[in-house]
Amino acid sequence: MLQRAATQTLTEQLAARFAMRIRDRLMAPGSRLPSVRQCAALHAVSPSTVVAAYDHLLAQGLVEARRNRGFYVRDWAKKLHPAGAGSAQADSLSIASTDPAEARRLNAPISAATLMRGMFHSGGSDRPQPGMGVLPPEWLDNDFMAAALQRVSSGHGLRDATVRYGDPQGDPALRRALADRLAEQGIAAVPAQIVTTVGATQALDIVSRTLLKPGDTVMVEEPGWSVEFARLSALGMRLLPVPRGPDGPDLAVMARYCEAHAGTRDAPRLFVSVSVLHNPTGYSLSPASAHQLLKLAQRHDFYVVEDDTYHHLVPDHATRVSQLDGLQRTIYVSGFAKILAPAWRIGFLAAPPALVEPLLDTKLLTTLTTPALLERALAQCIESEQLQHHAERVRTRLALARARSVHHARAAGCRFVTDPAGLFGWVDTGVDTDALALRLLDVGYLLAPGALFHATRAPSTLMRINFASAQDGEFWRQFQQARDAMAKSA
Repeated sequence: MLQRAATQTLTEQLAARFAMRIRDRLMAPGSRLPSVRQCAALHAVSPSTVVAAYDHLLAQGLVEARRNRGFYVRDWAKKLHPAGAGSAQADSLSIASTDPAEARRLNAPISAATLMRGMFHSGGSDRPQPGMGVLPPEWLDNDFMAAALQRVSSGHGLRDATVRYGDPQGDPALRRALADRLAEQGIAAVPAQIVTTVGATQALDIVSRTLLKPGDTVMVEEPGWSVEFARLSALGMRLLPVPRGPDGPDLAVMARYCEAHAGTRDAPRLFVSVSVLHNPTGYSLSPASAHQLLKLAQRHDFYVVEDDTYHHLVPDHATRVSQLDGLQRTIYVSGFAKILAPAWRIGFLAAPPALVEPLLDTKLLTTLTTPALLERALAQCIESEQLQHHAERVRTRLALARARSVHHARAAGCRFVTDPAGLFGWVDTGVDTDALALRLLDVGYLLAPGALFHATRAPSTLMRINFASAQDGEFWRQFQQARDAMAKSA
């Protein structure tokens, strides 16, 4: 809360709070600030204090006033200067305080910065964060990783892995272990088809940079991962959102995109999909949808990039496009950050043989190689089946957490839009979750509002919760208080 006995005035404190959130991109460009009345009620100050604080933000060039609509975080991609002859003073102040580099930084792509900073920045709170995209660190704690690292470092292992670059394609032992693991999932891939990467995110980036060029069209699932939307947009790609349903992507929409642009420069080149435990809905692909998707990809000559980041949280028999396709028109991407070692940053891709060399060339141009020592340790964890046993324990723990989180959410009056499954829940709160997120940030909780998961940001009453970190009853009490306060001030 704002402190009346502080050295700063209430106006200065309130302005500084919003300025920090804007500069840290916890408030995305174009998002609306609370109304003067709502903000005054939320912070227990007078409306005149809020007006003065918003004037401070205007003077800094961080927000803009829209007639009869309120105050909005400034969108630097649309304009560097406020329009209108009456804004000359704000113009000069904005230019003085914000250089072009700062303007570009403040105008982060759609929602990626908002989401990622939310994932890594807890706002000084040590509370469980329901908007997080990862498992709690204590869930990943184990002894076998350190033991494996010690084994591969013994003798000349540490020296050999340190003084020379490893295999650019990835440690051979890890690629063999990954090939065996993929075979257990029904995906036929030999070690020569596998390239290790710095996490699954780099694998997706390598695929995009290899197969696409600026201006190309990519189909993406919506709702979907906003970081992927922003990453592709930053590369200059044109995004075509495809609604995601319980059985898979809306194939009719995909067909219309392909037919409308057939034979032109705008024909879709790629479709990026999370087949199993889709983020944020928890949906998993059906065999029938996978089959039809492959027929569509073959007919219209595009690749399917299958992001299987959450594969450790689901049984092996779940349907994947790569199983049916045999890695002919699919590229399989996964990693270990979600289940084992976020800081090790080990991911991989498995691709059609003809694409391996071009993909490896792109990897060489970005990272040269990947950490051989950590890859060898991970190979031992896989080969000894310790990773598999660890994943089974995590799945059991997650099932219990999911049941508790679902109980709390429903008791708080929320409705699950999709059946709860996997790590994430897709929840309808009944209120604007962008505004709700700002209220809960004041009491130390970070949300993942529904608008973050759409290629074009729009107000939403949905939010994604992490079942592992949404078990906290105190969060749901604060959630209800914030939602009720919003209803009263509406």
